[in-house]
Amino acid sequence: MSIAYLNGSFLPLEEARVSVLDRGFVFGDGVYEVIPVFGRTIVRLGAHLARLQDSLSAIYMDNPHTDAEWTAIVEGLLERNPEGEDRSVYIQVTRGVAPRDHFIPKDIEPTVFAMCRPIPKRDVSGGVSAITHEDIRWQYCNIKAITLLPSVLVREEARRRDGSVEAILIRDGLVTEGAASNVFVVQDGVACTPPKSHRLLPGITRDLVVDLLREGGVPCEEKDVPESMLRGAAEVWLTSSTMGIAPVTRLDGRPVGSGTPGEVWRRADALYQAFKKQPVNN
Repeated sequence: MSIAYLNGSFLPLEEARVSVLDRGFVFGDGVYEVIPVFGRTIVRLGAHLARLQDSLSAIYMDNPHTDAEWTAIVEGLLERNPEGEDRSVYIQVTRGVAPRDHFIPKDIEPTVFAMCRPIPKRDVSGGVSAITHEDIRWQYCNIKAITLLPSVLVREEARRRDGSVEAILIRDGLVTEGAASNVFVVQDGVACTPPKSHRLLPGITRDLVVDLLREGGVPCEEKDVPESMLRGAAEVWLTSSTMGIAPVTRLDGRPVGSGTPGEVWRRADALYQAFKKQPVNN
């Protein structure tokens, strides 16, 4: 039985209920976080909580918990949901329950929900397929908002078009990110990823991969990635908390590079897998 957290209490997931007047339901007025846990290692919890704080501040919300309180919630969920070698903790904070009105109400209690579930084991070592798509989302993609319909639609188009797992988004001729991932390309042995801005989510796994590459002596740059660079890249990767580092071997139905995972990805993945085996939280 999965145990969730809702507004101060741990309870069976199927018993968790919120009002139909919750602004998360009627407006999508809220933010979320997904925190991976490998064995007993909670990956960069401090960075996830800092990003949660940034998202809350961006939508004019006070943080309902201190970092210590959030840590206790995360650890409480992991304790109560021991199934799975690798797990993820999902946190969602909405504005709360109020009469439906576009103006942000004052003095209402936020709704705080969290759950834990195993990360499905998925072998991406043979590569995955992706499509490209115009970035149809809003202008504040740095906020991890629960309003994800544009991302849902482009990811569904990827699946329906040719069974791809992701859509790589392009705005004004530049790669931004995937619908639910960050993007790296490899050119002349250098791994490149778009710099942080309002156009993309500052991925925690993205930052981790940048750090691991640099510490491991693999050249890595944060810079604009034009569409032409994406299409001519020797390697393309997708990164996310639940996917890790996935090599894209087909893009829009055509091979990427040799059509097989590249040597730089193999080095990156080796560094990432070694990181996952570290026995302490980081």
